[in-house]
Amino acid sequence: MEIKRNGVAEQLVGNPPEVGEELPHFKLYNADKQKVKTRDLLGKATLISVVPDINTRVCSLQTKKFNQTMDQYQDVHFITVSMNTLQEQAAWCAAEGVENMDMMSDSEQSFGYEMKLLVPTAGVLARSIYIVNAEGVIVYRQIVEEQTDEPNYLAAINAMKKLL
Repeated sequence: MEIKRNGVAEQLVGNPPEVGEELPHFKLYNADKQKVKTRDLLGKATLISVVPDINTRVCSLQTKKFNQTMDQYQDVHFITVSMNTLQEQAAWCAAEGVENMDMMSDSEQSFGYEMKLLVPTAGVLARSIYIVNAEGVIVYRQIVEEQTDEPNYLAAINAMKKLL
């Protein structure tokens, strides 16, 4: 699959999973340096916000937007995934006053390869949003074509509301 960064085409490592498919098996690391596997996300609806680099303007905006939204939805698991280190994510959260968002690091690129969201030439993940039901089936997907654009927050929230 192809995306664009500042109008320049870049290739992902494959074709990301589609709506109706099960979430592939991957592992991430949470702020406590604990391994989080796909099966750990099952049991309730999950919104996965994927950002290329938490320390950039659009990624910061995207993460803050979902952090503000998550308080309204107690039965939804919100996570933000980037390839930033846990230390970089913790520093960003401290600087931005973000306390409740589950930040997950894909420093080992497991998520990026399994979800086919890795941009190998840039060493980042493609900006995207996935919503998964409690059984692990993808019910919403947006891969932002131009990576410097923000995702469609309203469409994602509306898709999530359908699960509640």
